[in-house]
Amino acid sequence: MKQDEVQRLKDIVDKLQADDGCPWDKAQTHESVKAGCIEEACEVLAGINILSATGKAENLKEELGDLLLQVIFHANLAEKEGLFDLQDVARVAAEKMIRRHPHIFHEPMRMPDGSPVTDWAEIKKLEKAGREWEDDYLPAALAEGRALIDQAAKRKDLC
Repeated sequence: MKQDEVQRLKDIVDKLQADDGCPWDKAQTHESVKAGCIEEACEVLAGINILSATGKAENLKEELGDLLLQVIFHANLAEKEGLFDLQDVARVAAEKMIRRHPHIFHEPMRMPDGSPVTDWAEIKKLEKAGREWEDDYLPAALAEGRALIDQAAKRKDLC
């Protein structure tokens, strides 16, 4: 029987963050590992570029694993805080994909006048209704992301 490798990775993160786990991992917060998250996302881009240029997928596979580790790490932190867990994250992502692909999974969303909504952008707009305030955080997050990318480039002697 093949082991579920995602569960195996989660079990490893659980052990690292346990009371008797790694002191570094136990001390981390969402804030303290932000830089790693953005850096791993950039390394995924590099992996895609390597694949496009050479046809070699090993780097992309490794970097996607590192990004998956970031997702699991953050989900575990949230679970310890009583906010949500990895299953909640996966469920929200799955439900979003189903909603945004009504032509594949079910009847389309309907406008108040009954007309179907099948456009991804329009569906997203309807989903975000009442939560537009979340977009107010994007400019600062993008600026922070740029700064973290600049710091990563300096650490790697790329600038």
